[in-house]
Amino acid sequence: MTSNQSLRDLQWLLESIQAEILDLKSISFHLYQPTSCCHQETQDSIHINISNDSHFQFSNILTLLSSKPQILLQNLEFYQVEWEMEEMRSLEVLLGGSSNVKQLVFKTNRLNADCMAGLSKILRKNESIKEIILSESRIGSFGATLIASALKVNSCLEELQIWEDSIGSKGAEELSKMIEANSTLKLLTIFDSSSITATPLISAVLARNRSMEVHLWSGEHGKNNSSKVVEFAPESSTLRIYRLSTSGACRIAGALAWNTTVKSLDLTGVRLRSRWAKEFRWVLEQNRSLREVNLSKTCLKDKGVVYVAAGLFKNRWLESLRVDDNRFSGIGVEHLLCPLTRFSSLQIQANVTLKSITFGGKRTKIGRVGLIAILQMLSTNQTVTKLGIYEDQSLKPQDIIRIFKNLERNASLKCLSLQGCKGVDGDLVLKTIMETLQVNPWIEEIDLARTPLQNCGKAEGIYLKLGQNAKSEPEPEVDLLKDMPMTVPKSCRVFICGQEFAGKTTLCNSISQNFSSSKLHYIEQVKTLVNPVEQAIRTPGMKVKTLKDEDTKFSIWNLGGQHELFSLHDLMFPGHGSASCFVIVSSLFRKPNNKEPKTAFELEEDLQYWLRFIVSNSRTASQQCMLPNVTMVLTHYDKVDQLTDIQNTMNALQRLRDKFEGYVDFYPTVFTIDARSSASVSKLTHHIRKTTKTVLQKVPKVYELCNDLTKLLSDWRSENHEKPAMKWKEFSDLCQIRVPSLRVQSRNNQILNKMETRRKAVATCLHRIGEVIYFEELGFLILDFQWFCGEVIGQIIKKLTSNEQSYGGFVSRKEFEKILKGSLHSQILGTGSRIFENLDASDLVDMMIKLEFCYKQDPYDHESLLLIPFLLEESRTRTPKWESITSDSVFVGRHLECHDSSHMFLTPGFFARLQVHLHNKIIGLKSHHGATYNLEKFLILININGVHIRIELGGQLGYYVDVLACSTKNLTETLKLFRELIYPAIQSLCNGVTLTENILRPECVKNLTPPRHRKTQFVPLAQLKQALLSVPADGMYDYQHTWTPVYDSGRVVLKPGFDFARDLLSDDDFREVLHRRYHDLYDLAMELQVPTENNSDESNRHETGKIDPSFAGIAKGVEEVIQRLKIIEQEIRDLKQEIQGLRYYEHRLLTELHRKVNFLANYSVQIEERKVPNMFYFVRTENYSRRLVTNMISGMTALRLHMLCEFRGEMHVVEDQIGCEMMQIDNRAVKSLAPYMKGFMKLLTFALKIGAHIAAGMGEMIPDLSKEVAHLAGNPLILGAAGAAATAGAVGAVGAAAGGRSRGRSSDIQQDMKAAQQWVVDFLREKGCSTGKDIAEKFGLWRVRYRDDGHVAWVCRRHMYTRANEIVEVPM
Repeated sequence: MTSNQSLRDLQWLLESIQAEILDLKSISFHLYQPTSCCHQETQDSIHINISNDSHFQFSNILTLLSSKPQILLQNLEFYQVEWEMEEMRSLEVLLGGSSNVKQLVFKTNRLNADCMAGLSKILRKNESIKEIILSESRIGSFGATLIASALKVNSCLEELQIWEDSIGSKGAEELSKMIEANSTLKLLTIFDSSSITATPLISAVLARNRSMEVHLWSGEHGKNNSSKVVEFAPESSTLRIYRLSTSGACRIAGALAWNTTVKSLDLTGVRLRSRWAKEFRWVLEQNRSLREVNLSKTCLKDKGVVYVAAGLFKNRWLESLRVDDNRFSGIGVEHLLCPLTRFSSLQIQANVTLKSITFGGKRTKIGRVGLIAILQMLSTNQTVTKLGIYEDQSLKPQDIIRIFKNLERNASLKCLSLQGCKGVDGDLVLKTIMETLQVNPWIEEIDLARTPLQNCGKAEGIYLKLGQNAKSEPEPEVDLLKDMPMTVPKSCRVFICGQEFAGKTTLCNSISQNFSSSKLHYIEQVKTLVNPVEQAIRTPGMKVKTLKDEDTKFSIWNLGGQHELFSLHDLMFPGHGSASCFVIVSSLFRKPNNKEPKTAFELEEDLQYWLRFIVSNSRTASQQCMLPNVTMVLTHYDKVDQLTDIQNTMNALQRLRDKFEGYVDFYPTVFTIDARSSASVSKLTHHIRKTTKTVLQKVPKVYELCNDLTKLLSDWRSENHEKPAMKWKEFSDLCQIRVPSLRVQSRNNQILNKMETRRKAVATCLHRIGEVIYFEELGFLILDFQWFCGEVIGQIIKKLTSNEQSYGGFVSRKEFEKILKGSLHSQILGTGSRIFENLDASDLVDMMIKLEFCYKQDPYDHESLLLIPFLLEESRTRTPKWESITSDSVFVGRHLECHDSSHMFLTPGFFARLQVHLHNKIIGLKSHHGATYNLEKFLILININGVHIRIELGGQLGYYVDVLACSTKNLTETLKLFRELIYPAIQSLCNGVTLTENILRPECVKNLTPPRHRKTQFVPLAQLKQALLSVPADGMYDYQHTWTPVYDSGRVVLKPGFDFARDLLSDDDFREVLHRRYHDLYDLAMELQVPTENNSDESNRHETGKIDPSFAGIAKGVEEVIQRLKIIEQEIRDLKQEIQGLRYYEHRLLTELHRKVNFLANYSVQIEERKVPNMFYFVRTENYSRRLVTNMISGMTALRLHMLCEFRGEMHVVEDQIGCEMMQIDNRAVKSLAPYMKGFMKLLTFALKIGAHIAAGMGEMIPDLSKEVAHLAGNPLILGAAGAAATAGAVGAVGAAAGGRSRGRSSDIQQDMKAAQQWVVDFLREKGCSTGKDIAEKFGLWRVRYRDDGHVAWVCRRHMYTRANEIVEVPM
């Protein structure tokens, strides 16, 4: 019964499959079961049990399933199946006909060789199976080989799992070959009886950079001592090896060399040998992906660690290394830390990427050798952020103290772990740790777990201090330098200036001897023997001597007189407010070996150069706290037999004093000396001592810290083998340890930045007072002036300017370094070779590049040729011309000239630095690609974005720069390039020199006219703008500037011509002029007091006919015009349209203005029946010039009253009018005239400023007072459309306020006019000018009546005759 029921159950299954009743996705077959049955576990999965006597049904079911492709099976599981070939074929048909099966599971199956071959054939052809699991199926190495061969061509399988089987080393090797060929497998899990299978598999995965998750286990079958061998997780890029033989580890190391998928390697607990370490060295040298390596508890000894350390020398990517709990000694520690340590300042740290390193352990013996290595690493390393020393038993408390002492200078280490270290014990260790944390705020964590100090509870204070350093609140926003105390400086610089062969070096030596003979302390920074025969010897470079007078120190800077040195003088020039004075030395003779005296003119030229140089490098007098102190010295006085030309010499010197008065502070006495004689120089020496003390009292105070740091820097040099230069980090360390007020006490970034700013301010102050040479971009402080100015600069000048070889401006970096190496070797007998060890020739080259002394031809090539501008020679090529000129080319030229060229010039170093600075600026542009940059001695050629630019230095001593351009772009875009690129570069190097911008004649630019012929062919930009403002809007667009002709020996070089202003100015400049005109119109409208009421057209027309004799009435009629002015900024589309709109509305405004002013001029309050003129003005005589008076003040004198011709529509100033003199303005006059002067006269002057008196087609409606108002300063410009729009908007606001006032003030203004006119009547009566004859004689005016309306007016003689048909004379 039971059997029949089982068969029925299987029969039911067969019938259901045949009828396609079941929707199955998962089927599991279980053979060799007690009974045959099927159990439907879920709607789409079924469990089939087949007994021994029903085995034939297994084959039937497979065959039936293969004939029903409609059944979408996904998972097939086979348990305890002993496969026969017929059944395997059925499975093949089933899997071949279905593309939905994703998983195959074989557990405890039996597959003979033929069946394994069949399964392999299935896997070769199948394109849908994603996962196959073989568990306890005894496939062996043969089966593994067949599966491997199939998977080599399979492109769909993603997971392969072989559990509790023994595939052997052969099977593993075959699977490894499969891995090399198969790129789709994502998960590989192997549980084998031997760990030997792991090596080839993981090696293949690593060697082929497969992103495959790997889990490899080993263990005896049926026992619980199984363990993981290897695990690789591609998601975290972590490879963890738990158990492996030495040979296996070596093979894996070989696979890691070029691997890119592993970032973290963990070999904790794997027993390694030096043979593996040797292989791993190669991994460290080649691998670029490894970031973390853990070699804890790997039994590495000294030899193994040495190999690992050797790999670190070339490694550039590893960030973390752990080698704790191993068996190496202090020798291993020494080698391990060697790549992270510098043993010389010139040495570069080998490994700069490793951030964390951990070693130690009970079996690691660090000892004395290891301790020394640790201390050296902490002193010099600047990259390691985490250091761990675990469970050490060899370090004593004194050793721990030394470690923390060295940490005071380390600014990179953030975390120090001393877990379990026996030496961390005692109060002295605790005190040292606290002191270190006080000085070093960058340490964020100190781990003292399991140390004696932690165990006894004394470590809490350390953790509290660490928390305080981290949580320090930022300081409030105050002046960073305000709380730094100031004091009088104690050092001063004396600059000895003069041409070559003037005797400067001899003079310096004599001054030094004077100090020595007077038993004053004398210091020379570089002790060299002085050659007594120096008259004919050129001093290479600049010499610096330092002397001390009581508590005052001053250094004498001998600026070399050779012309090739002039370009370097700017670099050493004292900054603003620095304590310095100048001694200008000039020889009375032309050459030291002859007795041909200089003429007074030659002497004046020599001295004038240096005076102009001093003034040009100083700020303007208004900005200086004191003028440069200058003493003039004439040498070789001993050779003078008789001074026949003494008076001319004195006159020349006096002319210089007069010329430079207000620019420099001259010492009254001119010293005439014999520089070789100490006695002759004694008075000058006394004067220098006295002057330096005076200067120190006058200059601004310096930070008190500077005096302290001067001593500290001197001590630092003594401790560091007299190094001539100090790196910025060394200076920061010195401040951190020795200067509490410059010490960083928190890791807060804001506080760090503020303290860095303070340190830079102090370093800059030290530079300003002459204690160091410091430029922020260098990263160095030069402590030895003599070495830098004399040796370094001198070597450069001497070698590069020698005639031995022609550099043409270029020199290779190697050649340059070779030259500089000569300056790095000490010439002082008995000094050590370590003097210059912290400065390399390469550092000096980089220093020169940062100082813009030179630049690299290719900025991206470290070995590129260097271009040094002062080596360039003047061009002797053919006549210059533009590379390409098209019909669309635009020619633009600007002439930038020193505002005060008689006292200042562009110093010799200016153009050479500009050549480098501009190159660096162009290279820094994002759009510089394709730009070309060429140089000649006084020329820069640039081609950028279709604009060819020539920058020429011109004039004797270079007092101007011409910027010329031939451009494919329009004028505005070209000038925009000038103002954004060229002008800022020039201005940044001009120091105190102000440059004025002038427009060069375009024809000169097009033809590249020589500079000598274009001296008169430019117009100041401001002058051209002012000329445009002097014409009405009607003539602005067509305004022409006329150029004068140029002749050369009677030959015409340039003919006379003209250019439209619109072709000389950019759109921005032209709009600036228009906006200024808008501004003037706005000022006029504001004076008119525009009302705001919105009247209808009828009421407006009614108001036009109604005359209101007040300023408000005058303004009322122009409200519509002003409103239109508000809109015009929104309507304009181009420059010409803007001008047209401006012209139209300006005409409307002026027309209305004239009508109202004309009425006011003819307005009469019937005072004495118009027996005197109504319109008058005052002129004041000053310094032989006449100035219009627009405001009356009591007590004013020297005024003269004038009258205007009042003919309607043509009111004007009467030429040659005598007027009537007023001795003094009293209070009555002010009271009567002030309202009139403030209102009407101001209105007239505004009208004049907008050109109303010459407006086209309007006659002379407004009187021409241009001569009288010529002195008035121009109104501020409204720059840009935004400004003009704001002005237009403001008109309404002003009108709103004025409208309310105008209605209330109407009657008051009538009274003002009446009072003014009455005052005129009374004044003329007092002056005896009350009759018509008197008025005609003094004012040239006659009383007339208009024939048409009977109004009375006073008109000039011209109108009396030309308009006789309109008027009739009415004698009084």
